[in-house]
Amino acid sequence: MRVKLLFHYISYFQYPLMLMALLFVLKPYMYGFDNNSESMDSIVKNMNNVLIFLGLGISFSTLQDTSKTQNKMSKNIWGDPLKGKIAIFVLSLMTLIFITIGLLGYFSGNDNNLKDLSIGIIVLGIGLIGMLKSAVEMFDYHRLDKSFPADNK
Repeated sequence: MRVKLLFHYISYFQYPLMLMALLFVLKPYMYGFDNNSESMDSIVKNMNNVLIFLGLGISFSTLQDTSKTQNKMSKNIWGDPLKGKIAIFVLSLMTLIFITIGLLGYFSGNDNNLKDLSIGIIVLGIGLIGMLKSAVEMFDYHRLDKSFPADNK
C-alpha cells in the first residue's frame, strides 16, 4: 500500500510539467511575433516543447490511484457504463491519431521543423497511452453495474 501512495504523490509532478507547457504556449505572446523564418522556427520549437511537457504531464498523471475518483464529473463518467465506453473510445481514437500523425510526420518529410513537431506529437501520444490504461482501470473500478470492493470511493 505504501508503494501505491508513493506513486500517487509522484503523480503530483504533473502540475509543474503542465505549468511548463503553459509557459511555452505563452512565450510567443510575451515576447511578440515576427514574420521571418527564424521566428517561425522559434514558434515550432515552442510548440514542440508544449507537446513534450503535455505528454510528460499526462504520463505523470497516470500514476494516481485509479481506485478513487477525483471529482464528481469523473465519478459521473466512470460510473455510467455507456459514458465510460464512449470516453475510452474517444481516448483510444485520440491516442491512435496522435501517434499516427506523429510517426507520419517524422518519417515522411525532410523538414526539420516537421520532425521536431512530430517528436512532440509522439510524446503526447505515448502519454495518452498511459492515460488510456488508467481510464480502463477507473472504468473497471467505478462502474455502477459491477460490484468491486473499491466501488464508489
